[in-house]
Amino acid sequence: MDALLHEPNYPHADTLPAPGDSLEVANGVRWLRMPLPFALNHINLWLLRDEITDVDDTTEGWTIVDCGIDDAATRGHWERVFATQLGGLPVLRVIATHMHPDHVGLAHWLTGCWSRAMGPADPGFDCRLWMSATDYAVAVLGSRADNSMGGDAAADFASRHGLADTDAIAQIRERAAFFASMVPRMPAAYRRLMDGDLVPAGSSASAAGRHPWRCLAGYGHAPEHIALHNKALGVLISGDMLLPRISTNISVGHHEPEADPLAMFLASLDRLRALPADTLVLPSHGKPFRGLHARIDQLFAHHAERLAEVMAACANAPHSAAELLPVLFRRPLDVHQTTFALGEAIAHLNALWHQGQLVRRPDARGVWRFSPA
Repeated sequence: MDALLHEPNYPHADTLPAPGDSLEVANGVRWLRMPLPFALNHINLWLLRDEITDVDDTTEGWTIVDCGIDDAATRGHWERVFATQLGGLPVLRVIATHMHPDHVGLAHWLTGCWSRAMGPADPGFDCRLWMSATDYAVAVLGSRADNSMGGDAAADFASRHGLADTDAIAQIRERAAFFASMVPRMPAAYRRLMDGDLVPAGSSASAAGRHPWRCLAGYGHAPEHIALHNKALGVLISGDMLLPRISTNISVGHHEPEADPLAMFLASLDRLRALPADTLVLPSHGKPFRGLHARIDQLFAHHAERLAEVMAACANAPHSAAELLPVLFRRPLDVHQTTFALGEAIAHLNALWHQGQLVRRPDARGVWRFSPA
């Protein structure tokens, strides 16, 4: 049986917060769930009870972790959250785990809603976005309407890796503004998060008190993904680095065509083994779960199986990444899914190439084909 089918322990297995509502999953930590217009149809967002002290003045409120995409439905759900879930307190800051649109799309709007909204006592207050520098910069570039995060370069890259479907290539070329459609702009200023940083949160007036969240940088899924671990609460906000049922997308794109993100991702997962086994993991997709170490083992086994399948296929005949899609993905794929699947196939090929197990050579059409070294 596929190891990915083994269930973690779900403490909230029978409960899902409706869009615009929230559910407390730990002391001072509330779970939000917003819809997405993809096959991956939801994202989990988090509210952290918080306070900010400036000189002698302490302001009680909330920190938001991750934002959702920018569309009318998500804004409407957030407005319901503001009206019904915050207990009359303001949002003090917004944390984005990484730069993907479902995580950072509404950062500009959320921070704008709560900046300089604290009343005459503090007219200069800014609700700041906190995230890694690398992911902030990439999101800023992607939000530009004239960006090249899709377009000709992406289409040419897909062609070089064997994608020959002219309709699919045309749609990839037309996706140049896809990122900006969900992230139309980014906040003009932010506060940088780095691996090991401590983000204080919680309320000194509550029974749980103040409890810092330690930033854990992870690589492979995004340029500089930040997960948040709270030792006192025994909670990890894992973002997309650790999901309970699906494997995180690990892709190579046209901006960094020789990258080895799978090696970086697995090394990042390995570092999470240092966290306690009973940690409550709050993922961006799926349900909160316990079983962190077992889940890491499952993901290592999953990628080992995929690497073995790639090696076996390439041993029979040189393969392009596009020719490996039916080997790695045994279901029909639309163009959106094909883009991610092709990137993931390239990631597995590049991992074996960097390990010296495969070599790559262009064929007569310039398509990269991989064969055993």
